[in-house]
Amino acid sequence: MSTADTTDGEVVAERVREDGWAIVPDVIDPAAVERLRATVDATMATDETPFGANTFLGRDTRRVFNLLAHDPAFAAVPIDATVLPIVEAVLDPELLLSSLTAIETHPGQDAQPLHADDGSISLARPHPPLAVVALWALSDFTEENGATRLVPGSHRESRRPRPGEAADTISAEMSAGSVLIYNGSLWHGGGPNRSDALRQFIVCNYCAGWVRQEENQLLALDRSYVETLPPRLRRLVGYGVYRGLLGHVAGDDPGSWVDDHIETDLVWKRMR
Repeated sequence: MSTADTTDGEVVAERVREDGWAIVPDVIDPAAVERLRATVDATMATDETPFGANTFLGRDTRRVFNLLAHDPAFAAVPIDATVLPIVEAVLDPELLLSSLTAIETHPGQDAQPLHADDGSISLARPHPPLAVVALWALSDFTEENGATRLVPGSHRESRRPRPGEAADTISAEMSAGSVLIYNGSLWHGGGPNRSDALRQFIVCNYCAGWVRQEENQLLALDRSYVETLPPRLRRLVGYGVYRGLLGHVAGDDPGSWVDDHIETDLVWKRMR
């Protein structure tokens, strides 16, 4: 098991680079886990969240997309002081939040097909990391309740898994409050839930700063709400520029729309 015995960002990041994944155990405060669980429960109840409509989404699985738009409690997840530096070390210091989703798999849920989370990116494989996912366990992950199945080293494959393809997997068993971090090219899928309880977690998907996000954060989040977010999270959702250029609006850094005092690093300022 690639379970880290340290929260040192570079040590964990190296395991993600080499193996494609790593677990940081018990990194989330138990009180925070309980708050997030309660908020996910309340959100699903308020929205009357339905079960999935196909095998991939899971017919005994419920999902809430675009969590930032649902409750301020979720804002702490993408900018966690331990997890974010690890992801930055693997991916890109100017990364973006690609999507933020709460998922719960219920008893009876079948195994999810193996897939790669960067499957929509049409570049030759293997390639440098373009997406890194931090999966926050809000319940214990066990073999019995369908802990995520992983194919170690598959981030180096020259292709994505084929539909219905089987492969040797390991189960990412971990306690609630732990975080599984993996390369978006890694083959993986939820396991079958044979227990009598649901398994709940949050999927925080990051992408390189020049890659299009899964969720269009600029349309999904009201600008007045973005103004209330911490500065780092504003940049993560897209109110900023990548390497001083990508994402500008008529020569302006969109971050200045929500903060008059930010220091911008637009490429034109560096030119002589």
